[in-house]
Amino acid sequence: MNDPTSASPWALVTGASAGIGAAFARELARRGYSLVLVARRRDRLEALARELESGLGVRTLVVECDLARAESVAELHARTEAAGIAVEMLVNNAGYGVTGHLQAQPWERHRDFIGVLMSAPVELCWRYLPAMQARGRGHIVNVASLAGLMPGSAGHTLYAASKSFLIKFSQSLALENSPRGVNVTALCPGFTYSEFHDVTGARAIVSKMPRMMWMHADAVAADGVEAVLRGDVVRIPGAVNRVIAWFGKHLPDQLGLLLMKRQSRRFRVQD
Repeated sequence: MNDPTSASPWALVTGASAGIGAAFARELARRGYSLVLVARRRDRLEALARELESGLGVRTLVVECDLARAESVAELHARTEAAGIAVEMLVNNAGYGVTGHLQAQPWERHRDFIGVLMSAPVELCWRYLPAMQARGRGHIVNVASLAGLMPGSAGHTLYAASKSFLIKFSQSLALENSPRGVNVTALCPGFTYSEFHDVTGARAIVSKMPRMMWMHADAVAADGVEAVLRGDVVRIPGAVNRVIAWFGKHLPDQLGLLLMKRQSRRFRVQD
């Protein structure tokens, strides 16, 4: 890492080792941001850091961090504070899915999931917001999902619920902080080409979905950066996803749940 006090702003991206997180890092680096890269896989982070430093000349700080640990966010914040890094763009992207129905997994897996997808983003906002407010500028992207705008599905029981939480949290946070110069955006992508479905074991299932429903991670990240710079509070990238969200919002609840019941096996691993 080079001198953290030089002029270019800093962005912090969680889940930066692959997929949408890595795409956010590359997009922000192209826009001149220095990067705090956060994830569990140090080797992936260091490879990305070398790519960004050599290719775009940006500064990076690699932080190996498991956000399921209760102390992890406080330790991360202390690390950036000690390095003199003022985070102006926070991207809460880290996430994954827990397959099957609720009782198919031990409680500890669900506890860690809630920690990574709900508790950690809230605490990261809580810790980094005061400095943004004091400067009168800052941007926060909470990567939610189109699933958070749709009826719940069978399988991956907590996923849509956690993303719905992030959307509502982002809306409240935006209302609280826009008068203070801080933009907050809930980014709600749909199916995105990444490792996500390989990790959850759903690749064979979701690969049957029509190609028009998929977006590339770099397009999602670029859309998300533009959205938060504009001050959008909720952003759904992709025209197809916006149509799906419109139908999800306007369908009667009973009909929406019936359709989800029939379609869950097409994109969710069951017991």
